[in-house]
Amino acid sequence: MAGGITVKDVRAQEFIKAYAAHLKRSGKLEVPSWTEYSKTASFKELAPYDADWYYIRAAAVARHLYLRNGVGVGALAKRMGSSKRRGCRPNHHADSSTNIIRKIIQGLEKLGIVEKHQDGGRKISSAGQRDLDRISVQVAQASA
Repeated sequence: MAGGITVKDVRAQEFIKAYAAHLKRSGKLEVPSWTEYSKTASFKELAPYDADWYYIRAAAVARHLYLRNGVGVGALAKRMGSSKRRGCRPNHHADSSTNIIRKIIQGLEKLGIVEKHQDGGRKISSAGQRDLDRISVQVAQASA
């Protein structure tokens, strides 16, 4: 049964952590120099505390594209968004930074993990699906 395990069969948090570690270990994903100064969204007050946040976001984007083909930058920004605190007024949803997501998708395309979908948006390539499934099998074996 170990060969039939996919990304859907493992917990999201464990998979994202393992795939982010894989991306960092491989060293192929190009991290822009401005990532240490940037926030992940306009409504955030501070930059992320974790130095590897770019790899974690890339792993989350790759997982979401695995689960849902044809997703674009805007849909991913909405998915990664959160609640904007507006002082004494009610909170509202605000989208995440589209520039970060766009750069991550471009980096994953260079690696061959993501490709363009014929109806718009992006999808996981066959090599990317094989890579993500291999990581999910490792995560399932480690948690068992």
